[in-house]
Amino acid sequence: METTLVLVKPDGVQRGRIGSILARFEAKGLQLVGLKLLKPEASLLEAHYAVHAERPFYGSLLKFMGSGPVVAVALRGEGAIAVVRNLVGSTNGAEAAPGTIRGDFGMSKSFNLIHASDGAETAESELALWFAEGTLDESLDSLAWVNDPEA
Repeated sequence: METTLVLVKPDGVQRGRIGSILARFEAKGLQLVGLKLLKPEASLLEAHYAVHAERPFYGSLLKFMGSGPVVAVALRGEGAIAVVRNLVGSTNGAEAAPGTIRGDFGMSKSFNLIHASDGAETAESELALWFAEGTLDESLDSLAWVNDPEA
């Protein structure tokens, strides 16, 4: 089982897409093990996006991500990182495949509704930042009905 981080960015929150985005993950069979609505502090955003500190878009990214509420989500399931990334779609919403979150709801590269961890190490460090208190440890019985243990 993997656990990964998803952030519904300020544009997704302001556009009222929280429920429809979360519904995609639940419908796929991922388990929600952490959820919070917050306006992130600058220090949290700086730590989260530290890898981009030298890039020209860093300042505008921090400004955008601090412009309004964000929903932090921890999702668990078999291959959760890859599954989430496939559901999210490519960065530019105007070019993302139909059926993906960005393809169905996005029109922009910067206002692209959602962030998803891109690998196991990233997910671990991002979850530690956004869910310092930890996530739910118990599994719901629904996971037993998602993946066939004999397959």
